[in-house]
Amino acid sequence: MISFIKESDEVFYSADEISYISNEEIEYLKHLAGLNPRKRIRLCTHKGKNDTLHEMFIVHMQGCYVTPHKHIGKVESMAIIEGEVDVILFEDDGNIKKIIQMGDRNSGKNFYQRIADPIYHSMIIRSEFLVFHEITEGPFLREKTIFAPWAPPIENSYEIENFIQNIEMKIIQERKYE
Repeated sequence: MISFIKESDEVFYSADEISYISNEEIEYLKHLAGLNPRKRIRLCTHKGKNDTLHEMFIVHMQGCYVTPHKHIGKVESMAIIEGEVDVILFEDDGNIKKIIQMGDRNSGKNFYQRIADPIYHSMIIRSEFLVFHEITEGPFLREKTIFAPWAPPIENSYEIENFIQNIEMKIIQERKYE
């Protein structure tokens, strides 16, 4: 197993010169995600926030709320390793633009996506765990991530529940006509 450096309860970095990921690391990350109140964790294989390329193995548990956000001047891609998710793309006013059903390569669903434009996006995790590999440009600058003004903040669980229920209803309506 590779060596981890803990930055926070949700963020770890690989301490090894060469990073490699096996099922052992994934299972450990899933365990750690289950210990977090926000039901998520990430292992960064880049060395720090100022690196020009950021690669992360991320685990989100079902029920994890990903606040709709967009990235200014950054490309972001993700490949699903395990689990299923609906990636929700939003218009700037909060209306749903597109729903991308994703799963691992054997699911028959999309297993890779790349967002090159600043589009608000979020996820609804459809499996107990979602494990994905994310790549984006560095350095990490918080001001380059814009959280949707129409989305509930992470601290308001009641508003989040209503927000997710509304999205779920829209997804059901959309899939009814597919």
